[in-house]
Amino acid sequence: MKSGWVDSEAQAAIDRYARARIGRDLALRVYTTRLLGRDPKLVLHGGGNTSVKTTMPDLFGDQVTVLCVKGSGSDMASVEPADLPAVRLDPLRKLRSRGTLGDQDIVRIQRASLLEATAPNPSVEILLHAFLPHTFVDHTHANAVLSIIDQPDGEMICSELYDGRAGVVPYVMPGFLLAKTAAEIHDAKPAVEGLILHKHGIVTFGDGAREAYERMIALVTLAEERLQKNRKAVFVTAHLPQAIAPVAAVAPILRGACSRKVENREGAWRRMVLDFRATPAILNFVNGGELARYSQAGVVTPDHTIRTKNWPLVTAAPEPDRMDDFKRAAGAAVAAFVERYQDYFARQNLRVGGIKRPLDPLPRVALIPGLGLFGLGRSKKEAGIAADLAQCAVEIVTDAEAVGRFQSISEDEMFDMEYWPLEQAKLGAAAEKPLAGQIAVITGAGGAIGAATASAFAAAGAEVALLDVDRRAAEDKAEAIGPAALALACDVTSATSVREAFARVVEIFGGVDIVVSNAGAAWQGRIGEVDEELLRKSFELNFYGHQRVAQAAVKIMLAQGTGGCLLFNVSKQAVNPGPNFGPYGLPKAATLFLVRQYAVDYGAAGIRANAVNADRVRSGLLTDAFIADRAKARGVSEKDYLSGNLLGREVTAEDVAQAFLHQALELKTTGDVTTVDGGNIAAALR
Repeated sequence: MKSGWVDSEAQAAIDRYARARIGRDLALRVYTTRLLGRDPKLVLHGGGNTSVKTTMPDLFGDQVTVLCVKGSGSDMASVEPADLPAVRLDPLRKLRSRGTLGDQDIVRIQRASLLEATAPNPSVEILLHAFLPHTFVDHTHANAVLSIIDQPDGEMICSELYDGRAGVVPYVMPGFLLAKTAAEIHDAKPAVEGLILHKHGIVTFGDGAREAYERMIALVTLAEERLQKNRKAVFVTAHLPQAIAPVAAVAPILRGACSRKVENREGAWRRMVLDFRATPAILNFVNGGELARYSQAGVVTPDHTIRTKNWPLVTAAPEPDRMDDFKRAAGAAVAAFVERYQDYFARQNLRVGGIKRPLDPLPRVALIPGLGLFGLGRSKKEAGIAADLAQCAVEIVTDAEAVGRFQSISEDEMFDMEYWPLEQAKLGAAAEKPLAGQIAVITGAGGAIGAATASAFAAAGAEVALLDVDRRAAEDKAEAIGPAALALACDVTSATSVREAFARVVEIFGGVDIVVSNAGAAWQGRIGEVDEELLRKSFELNFYGHQRVAQAAVKIMLAQGTGGCLLFNVSKQAVNPGPNFGPYGLPKAATLFLVRQYAVDYGAAGIRANAVNADRVRSGLLTDAFIADRAKARGVSEKDYLSGNLLGREVTAEDVAQAFLHQALELKTTGDVTTVDGGNIAAALR
């Protein structure tokens, strides 16, 4: 491991923050925290913490000694000074004389000691930083160190490896007792450069930011070098089928198996989003003959448990010509996982006096022999975090097994950490959005209605895939929504293009729950004079395009087994044809009956099919030239054409998007056509 310290960059940080009246020590604390945070072999996703002891003025202008410590759950790779809340140091240090100290007492004391009352909660390991005397303290979960200490004789190995350069602290759950124990071990040998927290991580310190940081790099490097000595080959490959099913076939089945019905809301499911990984190291791990042993041994560091659970789901290898068998096996594996988790909770809750409430028992990591691993979460972000941590664990366990035998903390210790309120607080308690865990695909997403619909669904919590024949247009709209939005090229007149686009959506997110089939184009002409080729072209896009999209979606939804929602942009032309508009209206009328056919054929599977009947919406379909032409055909002004309805109001793309969103949320409505046209009795269906 190499130091990332660059003198010019450190000085630039000092100069930049000085303009905001932030002192040198805090500026360098931010600089080295980011150096640590940007290396995934040291920390991931809010893990680890850093601090600096300095002086700052309080609200009365008096200079006080404070501890600026990373806020709980903040990401070290992107911290700013505000993410290191300042806490009065003296009250914290006085706590060391206590024999015991409850978690809530710690929280109250640290909140009362904050210089800024609205600052984020400090790290759960604030007392570890406070009790150590050094100006700068760094704490990481370095992979190499974990591979060394996650051994039955890890403490002995570390004592020999660091030979007085670092003290070794036996495993103690983070909090008051760990802080006291670590401080006592440090005081016994105050010349050490750091502390090894058994089964947990590493702490280094120094009087300067560079000293603390480079001590971290040096001590981790020693662990890396130790892991290269006397290695044995891992892992012996298990007997696997000759052919393995692709991700696009496996993911919907796994996702469905890891979904659960919502008890108090008929038709609702609690679904997961997936994130797939398959590096050579991961395949070596999941294909190992002893996967059932080393994968179930526990977490590599207690910090992972709230994101990954204490063990992953393991399924059978999926064979492409035996997917029904895989579906049954995956369902059984998830049921066994849930039962095991519930038994674990009941057993451990009894131990602690029955005071805990069970968390969601579904897995957060799935290992698929022959294929790779999946992270699972209620969002793509959560799934990605779980996958990152699982991939990290693969590396740590592999290295541990190469030099010895991986061993985690005990079940009691895992439960205490998983159900520790201060650890759970890192996840936050924000209310979930109505479409959380759902994946929505919108075609024609480069246009006004498609883009507005994708934005509305994303705002409601769905993961969105924007499909359009113009990929650049889809990418522009996806960029406006956010980094999780997926943009794909898709020509709905091509069965191959539709199939490939949906396969890619499944590979990225794990499945499909909602489809808004919106792509279309309008052709005009008097029906008795129109060229047959033009009419066929319109049917290819405005009818068969919807059929191809719906057919691809239904295949995925049936594999998931959790229902779904098909939504179609039908247009008022389906029921109220306009003059010279037959080439557009005829396929739209057929699509209206297509909606009803899907409602009839797939209602028993929980798949709903509904449509929006919109009219006169400014979009790629209704261009300025098109609006002028239609207004002329009706003998009215353009303004009157757009607001020519009972309410006298122009309908917008956002209005149509909200209608689609409403239909997606209505779990007991199918075969419905919602009219969004400001009022047109001739287009009313009932």
